[in-house]
Amino acid sequence: MLEKIRSLPARARGLAEAVRNPDDLGSPSAVPRLVAAGLRGLAGGALARWRATPRDRRLPLAAVVVSGLALVWLMPHGPLLAACALLPVAVVAGRRAERGGAARAAEAAAETAARNERLRIVYEALVPYFGAPEGCTAEPAYTWGGRWEDVFSDQAFEGDRVTALCLRYPAHFPDGDAGARTRVEEVLTAKTGPERELRLCWDREHNRLRLTVLPPLPDGLCAQRFVTGPGEAVLGFTDPDAVDRTVPVTSGAEDGGVSEAAPVVWRTGSRAPAAHLLATGRPGSGTTSLLRSLTLQALDDGDVLLVDGSGAGEFACFAGRRGVLTVESSPTGASAALEWATVETERRLAELAQARRTAVADHPCPLRPLWIVVDRPALLAHRARTAGVRDPQELLEVPLRHGRAAEVTVVVAEQLDGLASLGPAVTGCTGARVVLGPVAPALLHELLGGVPSSTPPPGAAPGRGYARPAPGTLLRLQAPAAPDPYDDTTDERQRRAVLALLPERPGPPDPAPADGGAGADGGAAPAAAHT
Repeated sequence: MLEKIRSLPARARGLAEAVRNPDDLGSPSAVPRLVAAGLRGLAGGALARWRATPRDRRLPLAAVVVSGLALVWLMPHGPLLAACALLPVAVVAGRRAERGGAARAAEAAAETAARNERLRIVYEALVPYFGAPEGCTAEPAYTWGGRWEDVFSDQAFEGDRVTALCLRYPAHFPDGDAGARTRVEEVLTAKTGPERELRLCWDREHNRLRLTVLPPLPDGLCAQRFVTGPGEAVLGFTDPDAVDRTVPVTSGAEDGGVSEAAPVVWRTGSRAPAAHLLATGRPGSGTTSLLRSLTLQALDDGDVLLVDGSGAGEFACFAGRRGVLTVESSPTGASAALEWATVETERRLAELAQARRTAVADHPCPLRPLWIVVDRPALLAHRARTAGVRDPQELLEVPLRHGRAAEVTVVVAEQLDGLASLGPAVTGCTGARVVLGPVAPALLHELLGGVPSSTPPPGAAPGRGYARPAPGTLLRLQAPAAPDPYDDTTDERQRRAVLALLPERPGPPDPAPADGGAGADGGAAPAAAHT
């Protein structure tokens, strides 16, 4: 009520202005139009006020309105006075509505002009690539000063920026050439916003190119326990429309709220299409953090053998934990541990063969999953040659080639500058791939066996890249953060998340029997080493 009283002088000034400037009302026919527009505006404001009123306050408000109307009706000449008072108010409201409509129309026209100009720029930037070749007599669809309306459709905007677009390109364009497609994609990325990720789908059958701006992937997620089935591991998260499932995750906010995210699930084991994984990227891209995340998931129902090729103690937090067979960072210790892994793989194969010869169908031979996690094998091979010991990559050949049947999973991470030093067994048997950070399109095609349909992210954060969890599947990826909890520079929230997932350290070991200890599944396991 106080606000209404304070607004009375402004309304009076508006009415006086209308009286002083009758020319603003235009022709006499404009007065009924203004009155009608004002009454519509007042009615709409009253209806919006009624809808905004809480339900428990609507009855008193209706009683006040009805009482006021009854009082006006009972007053002498009350309806006439009310109509005379309402008429100038409606005229003022109608003038404001017309002015607002004109301003909105001018704003819409300016926005439409800006959008058309943006599409014209995109069209002219594509002329050198989609223009007619020399000697073509037909009228080209892409030419200087041509009409973009003839080739662009289904465009969508956010402000004056393109968020979706479908363009038709000529049949003579070599859309089977990856280099030609890459050049066009670079132009579209530069002209529609280089700081955004685009999904570019080439419909080579109908000569259509669809452009869609992708929303950012969920970042700030820490390593945590994910809802997965047996033999499944979560590499990270991707677009909701790219996979057919979601998992609950704890967000990175301080309140720790739970939301749904689309996971990139990697399936391991004897029936997996890609039983071993190779992760690569530039320094600082997050490959070692990805190995920690996978190790934390593997320790839920399996045993893990860790080899730190850099020797920097990146996996020291796992030393002595339950389920961790050993953590090796020296060339001698790594060679000994991988030698045991080779023998253990062969022993598992022999045990499985014996079990199948004498097994009952309902009682298969149980094998606890064994994970071999190796970080920087190329650097470890160089250190092994210096130390005069056997190359650890040679010892990985048996687990890589025969581990799928023996429930042995190998995970290898190497930086881009060390890929040339990897052995053929490592590059040939790792069907699952993860590439993190910015990578050239040609190298990305070589590593993943194809080029993703989305453009590389600008200024990619650690853990951001692409994944191929199975042959023929390429997905955007944001890996969860799993930093070294012993690093002083680690974020405190992420450090606590990793420490909460680490298994407890077992108590003092029992006295060793006379015939020596047994490792996982009956084999002699290497002793846990502290890096």
